[in-house]
Amino acid sequence: MEPHSEMVHWLFAGGFLLLGLILLSEAIVGEKVWAMRRWRVYLWPSIVFGLGLLMWPVMTFFTNSAIHMVAHGAWAQALMIGGAAELGLVHGKLHDPRWRLALPIGIFVSGIAFLVHEQNPWFFARSAFLHHLIGWTLVGSSGILFARAFRPRSAAFQSAFAFAVVAVAVMLFCDRDLAPIFGHLSPLAGVPHR
Repeated sequence: MEPHSEMVHWLFAGGFLLLGLILLSEAIVGEKVWAMRRWRVYLWPSIVFGLGLLMWPVMTFFTNSAIHMVAHGAWAQALMIGGAAELGLVHGKLHDPRWRLALPIGIFVSGIAFLVHEQNPWFFARSAFLHHLIGWTLVGSSGILFARAFRPRSAAFQSAFAFAVVAVAVMLFCDRDLAPIFGHLSPLAGVPHR
């Protein structure tokens, strides 16, 4: 029995919530205090990379169209490349600061993929609304990350990105396959399953 897609969204929401809380913790205590325990600097890049790895089975087993497969594949690649670049920078294997641009580019690609793969308008159903909202949130977050790439020690940019990740997690937790949004559900969407 295949679970509803909302359950997969909720699992990734848990991962994004964990990621956002870790980023927020790092922003609160500061980079120097956070790095006092060496394993902590590897924590959030590893989670980003792991979320990218977990996106591959989603692409393989939980997609129902070619555009969904391409979108999930783009998210998987973007998360893995961004996480790997951050891991390389933290470990000291990558020295060029331009590698910090991998994550903002990946988040931008993810946002565009969210927008492109949702073929219904904003108020078609809750899932359509949330896909549009998450897409634009990710596009905006990529701007925050782009600015953070040039000012990596900025607590403001670090905090703003952490709150954006937590917001995406909350949006993913709100996802349901077929549910009304603001009291509106398109008659073409069908009957809510709950």
